[in-house]
Amino acid sequence: MRILRQAGHKGYIVGGAVRDLLLGLTPKDYDIATDALIDDVNRTMIGAGLTVIEGLGRNYGVAVVVIDGQPVEIATFRGERYGQDSHRPEEVWFETDLYTDLSRRDFTINAMALNDEGNLTDPFDGQADLAAGFIRTVGEPGLRFAEDGLRMFRACRFAAQLGFRVDPLILAAIPSNLYRVAGLSVERVRNEIEKTLMAKAPALGLEHMIRSGLLATDCRSRVDHQERSVAILPELTHLVELRQNRQYHRYDAWRHSLVAVKHTPPALTLRWAALLHDVGKGMPEVRGYNREGAPTDFGHDRVGSEIAGGILKRLGVRGTVAKRVKWIVSRHMRFGFHMGHATAVLNRWIRDEARSGLFHSTGELQAAFQDLVQVCIADITALISTSEDLAACRTYGETLIRLAGSMPVHTSDLDISGRAVLPFLTDKKQIGLFMKVALRRTQDGNLTNERDALKAAAIHWNERHSASPVAP
Repeated sequence: MRILRQAGHKGYIVGGAVRDLLLGLTPKDYDIATDALIDDVNRTMIGAGLTVIEGLGRNYGVAVVVIDGQPVEIATFRGERYGQDSHRPEEVWFETDLYTDLSRRDFTINAMALNDEGNLTDPFDGQADLAAGFIRTVGEPGLRFAEDGLRMFRACRFAAQLGFRVDPLILAAIPSNLYRVAGLSVERVRNEIEKTLMAKAPALGLEHMIRSGLLATDCRSRVDHQERSVAILPELTHLVELRQNRQYHRYDAWRHSLVAVKHTPPALTLRWAALLHDVGKGMPEVRGYNREGAPTDFGHDRVGSEIAGGILKRLGVRGTVAKRVKWIVSRHMRFGFHMGHATAVLNRWIRDEARSGLFHSTGELQAAFQDLVQVCIADITALISTSEDLAACRTYGETLIRLAGSMPVHTSDLDISGRAVLPFLTDKKQIGLFMKVALRRTQDGNLTNERDALKAAAIHWNERHSASPVAP
């Protein structure tokens, strides 16, 4: 900003960085707004010895300058007009006035500017809204959402991240502007949902998204130059006010899911799994009633796993996350079913998982059980449970994680390698077969996964399968 000022231009920190600074937070990045055109910005920055990244954002009047190894966007003051694309402006024109630039922004808390001397420009009372914990649009909400449909998701996301109240006028304006979601890309929508999931108050943002109808809408995806409609999260809508057995549940299925999300650590896999763990409940093939007339949902874990897999695939959630989430959803009822069983029963479960082909190492298997335990503890926290119940659940979970950490999944998890086995086998071709048998015996608990025990097993194997055994 000093470089711009010394060159005769204005420069301001704008947007989220100003908001975060006023909240006492460290901004993740900084955006600069200026009255200088992009060619003037580039020339000025290069003249000051800074690196300019060419080609990014030129059509929108954005220069990218590297300062202390970090890219900083410097954008010319501008106005914009939106078209069919509900987030990317169809037309951009450049302005010389800061007020005009701030007036095009989404929310008052994002429409403030700081100059290099620390002076605040706040034409829409964003600082007052920050102090009040209030999310309000710059101008009439309906106009802001008609311009950029992503702003409806952003309002919910900021509520989750900041724990702020959303202006009732915003919530009232969303339904009549839901048509704008159809012009949003699935990548941008997924990004907002995942930021909401990872926020400090995820339930707040998700509640706004479902009550406003946002999650029941479709966005778009472009594959092989063809655009297609993509449903967002309509599978969650039936959980709202879905009755559950009051003997075990204090909430309806939707509220229960939100409480579970709240009680999971802020990791994307865990938050997605908690959100979707009961998505199969209430489905025609699983909903039933017991003798007392209370609802049951036997098999919702199996059905829910398939639904969750479909959701995450169409939203383009990262494959490793989607795979783990699907596994957690399918196993979360088994967690409770095995609680209280003997160690031998737990070992058989873990052994079956090790042989399922879903995992490639002991470390991966143990990490999966760590994730499962955390989601299931959150699930149980959202039930009618006592502190003693939770303590028992944690102890049981620690046992599962410990047992998973000692279960070999691949021959590479054994405490002896094929190369180390070689001296004890007459026929080198037997190495692979022996290692597979040793793995299976170790998984069954019939062979200790220790080098000396495995060495002795190799010698015994050679005695049984070779006409000329080697010396021990």
